[in-house]
Amino acid sequence: MKDFLLVFRMDYSNMPVATPEQAQAMTKRWMDWIAGISTQGKLADRGNRLENTGKVIRPNNVITNGPFTEIKESLGGYSIIKADSYDAAMEIAKGCPVLSVGGNVEVREVSKL
Repeated sequence: MKDFLLVFRMDYSNMPVATPEQAQAMTKRWMDWIAGISTQGKLADRGNRLENTGKVIRPNNVITNGPFTEIKESLGGYSIIKADSYDAAMEIAKGCPVLSVGGNVEVREVSKL
């Protein structure tokens, strides 16, 4: 099996404010989805949510604030899964809860060094 990185993106500026009950329901959907992948033995790293702040180091040690405000989507988090192929990884990614709120999932094969 190969490792695949799932990168979760979302335009958080257009996301409606959730009630506590809605936020709890979404958290449960995420936890259930991750648990389902784990139960299949296909979860390499649960990953984490990412904060919406950061810095970028450019050539010549130029440091700028990030993530970039000129892009609509922000990186919200990541997970690493195991799958036999891109198609199998895509099938797993199709169940990601971020898709239900207008986000997307980037699927990238992890190259072993």
